Amino acid sequence: MKTNYRTCTCGELRLQDAGKTVTLSGWVQRVRKMGGMTFVDLRDRYGITQLVFNEDTNANLCYEANKLGREYVIQVIGKVNERYSKNANMPTGDIEIIVETLNVLNQALTPPFTIEDNTDGGDDIRMKYRYLDLRRECVRKNLELRHQMYMTVRNYLSSLGFLEVETPMLIGSTPEGARDFVVPSRMNQGQFYALPQSPQTLKQLLMVAGFDRYFQIVKCFRDEDLRADRQPEFTQIDCEMSFVSQEDIIQTFEGMAKHIFKELKGIEIEGQFLRMPWAEAMRRFGSDKPDMRFEMEFVELMDVLQLGTFAVFDNAKYIGGICASGCAEYTRKQLDQLADFVKRPQIGAKGLVYIKVLEDGSIKSSIDKFYTQEQLTIVANKMNAQPGDLILILSGEDVMKTRKQLCELRLEMGSRLGLRDPNKFALLWVTEFPMFEWSDEEQRLMAMHHPFTHPMEEDIPMLDTAPECVRADAYDMVCNGIEVGGGSIRIHDPKLQAKMFEILGFTPEKAQEQFGFLMNAFKYGAPPHGGLAYGLDRWVSILAGLDSIRDCIAFPKNNSGRDVMLDAPSQIDQKQLDELKLAIQLDK
Repeated sequence: MKTNYRTCTCGELRLQDAGKTVTLSGWVQRVRKMGGMTFVDLRDRYGITQLVFNEDTNANLCYEANKLGREYVIQVIGKVNERYSKNANMPTGDIEIIVETLNVLNQALTPPFTIEDNTDGGDDIRMKYRYLDLRRECVRKNLELRHQMYMTVRNYLSSLGFLEVETPMLIGSTPEGARDFVVPSRMNQGQFYALPQSPQTLKQLLMVAGFDRYFQIVKCFRDEDLRADRQPEFTQIDCEMSFVSQEDIIQTFEGMAKHIFKELKGIEIEGQFLRMPWAEAMRRFGSDKPDMRFEMEFVELMDVLQLGTFAVFDNAKYIGGICASGCAEYTRKQLDQLADFVKRPQIGAKGLVYIKVLEDGSIKSSIDKFYTQEQLTIVANKMNAQPGDLILILSGEDVMKTRKQLCELRLEMGSRLGLRDPNKFALLWVTEFPMFEWSDEEQRLMAMHHPFTHPMEEDIPMLDTAPECVRADAYDMVCNGIEVGGGSIRIHDPKLQAKMFEILGFTPEKAQEQFGFLMNAFKYGAPPHGGLAYGLDRWVSILAGLDSIRDCIAFPKNNSGRDVMLDAPSQIDQKQLDELKLAIQLDK
């Protein structure tokens, strides 16, 4: 778009534009002085164009150019010229602008870090000056990809008859799931809104209302501990459908994932995604979101290692191993590093056993003195280990905990061996999750997903006899070991929903208080329905090849949940507290 400030952007001029007089505006990336010439790289959102000031042609103009600093905002008028020394690394590298007029629109302080892809700024300083960090091309491209994701999703779902419906940000607090962020109400003193962890009950009400295909790209809020793939506020692609089975939903959103890869990455994904029941995923990979870019599947070794010769194994409830191809040459130092890795507090293993299958077929192991060569050879054969392979074994008294520890070791080995290529994508559905999980803190069964998840039809009779064995009609989509989406078929029968609340420890009065609006709505004819929510931030970070979702969010929080740029959260004035009838009580 042409304006008084510019006729072109800094990324669009090419050799065929030579001879044109143009107006450009942008930020000064760098200034280089070479003899009687001054070269300025001018940057805007679209790219960089080289400007040329010649002392022999216009000494005063060149003098003004020499006073420019990094990040000055300037406007220039000049003629497009073919560059003598072309730059093949820049789209505009064949041309330059011979400047005739320079207008400084705004001066700038020297930025606290370089505005370049390979910046010298650490995370903290870049988050404090996020508006400067967003000028870097690599960060800007992440947000451009995010925009493309929005448009691709909206167009795809709209083409299938989905309606985008907004739901409120101020709702009632819910007792299940993560902690809520709460908002005091001035007009209803002593009462609080909550920010939604998801629009779960609201989208179910839309199904009751007859909106049989709903979606929303929506902000969600959870007051939980943070890590690389979590933020206190995040964005979901939230979807719900009526008169559908699990298969209908999987087909719809598998199609959407394929469409996203084709549109945004140019990748055609053929065939159906792999499907794996939760119990199988835990047994084979120790995770409900296994990274399927590489194998290294678990092998259980109880039958070949519990021989009464090694107390650590003999007393274990689980012994499992993985086979790392070509790693038998690992040194003692490398093996000690792996042992230290699994002993870290966040993993919690007590130790690591290794078995090397050497190139000549002989065996070397950290448990040589407890097992014969023949016994260790049986282990190697069960692991299908070949000469040059390294077997790594963990054991423990808690089956699930030990499997999760072995999962962490598997992922670490995958990274060390270069098997977790960010440009390779492995997608699958994990299904048949447990309906409930036991909470030691609450001393009761908790919903693994949420209280509105429908049990698998064949398991409903066990709700009365063995609820801990009931499987949920639920499903997660996993990409490269990251859960990118999940959902379930919902309960639409009021009696079954009341039964679910009873198992979860709700009295009828408490269930009515918390969810009466939904249970009452079901009495007016709720259709069978189900849905899925994709994590938009996670999707974009995977497509962009990022380790963290922070760099695909314009203004993220740090790992303490703080916005260091806005200095939030912060204290509020006493006047506001008085209006809300609130008092602050700090821990001593």
